Amino acid sequence: MSTRPAHTVSVVVPAMNEAANLPHVFATLPSWVDEVILVDGNSVDDTVAVARRLRPDLRVVTQTRRGKGNALIEGFAAAQGDIIVMIDADGSTDGREIAAFVAALEAGADFAKGSRYITGGGSDDISPIRSLGNRVLTGLTNLLYGTHYTDLCYGYNAFWARHLAVMELDCDGFEIETLMNVRAAQAGLLIDEVPSHERLRLHGESNLHAVRDGWRVLKTIFRERSRQPLTTTETAIALAK
Repeated sequence: MSTRPAHTVSVVVPAMNEAANLPHVFATLPSWVDEVILVDGNSVDDTVAVARRLRPDLRVVTQTRRGKGNALIEGFAAAQGDIIVMIDADGSTDGREIAAFVAALEAGADFAKGSRYITGGGSDDISPIRSLGNRVLTGLTNLLYGTHYTDLCYGYNAFWARHLAVMELDCDGFEIETLMNVRAAQAGLLIDEVPSHERLRLHGESNLHAVRDGWRVLKTIFRERSRQPLTTTETAIALAK
C-alpha cells in the first residue's frame, strides 16, 4: 500500500527497556500512520526519551501493571484511530508489513492476524521446540473452536477499533494473542491471516519464557471454553458503540 489508507491508523507499541531498538522500529513505520502510542512498562533506560526524540507527535502511556497483555490493553484504550495495529518494540516485527494488514481490513476483514506459517511468512527467531509447541497449541485451538489458524502465538495483528468491545480483553501476560484470537472467533469476526516474517530481536533479551508462557496459553485455551460469550444482542450493541 503506497497510498494513504481510507481510514486512520493507530500503532500500539508496548516497550520496556527497548531504547536501543526503537530507532529501527520507528524507521520501518509507514509515513501515513496517524498515531503511534508507546506503552512504557516503567523502563529504566531511555526508552521514552528516545521514542519522543524519534517521533515528536508520539503519545506515551505509562503502564499501570505488568505484562504484555496489560500493556496492549492500555494502549488499545488510548488509541484514537479507526484501525489499531499491534507491533513489538524489539525489531522482530517489520513495520513495513502494516500496509498488508490494513489492506486486509479495508478489503473486508474484521481482524487481520499475522502468520509466520503461510506462504510469504517465516521466522528467523523461533526455535524448533517453540515452533512445535505453537503448532500443538494452534491445532488444539482449531479443534476446540472450529478455527483454521496457522499461527496462534504471534503478536503482529490489526483490527478495527470498533471491535474492542466484543473481545473484552482482560489478561496481563503473553497469552494476550491467544485470548484475542479465541474471542475474535467467538464473536464471529471475519478473520484474515496475513503473511509476516519475524526477525531476530536486535538488542537486549526477550521477556518471553517458553514453558511458563506456553502453560498460560494452554490454560487460556481451556478456560475460554467455559466462558459465556456475549449474546447476539450484546454483540450487536457492542459493535454499535
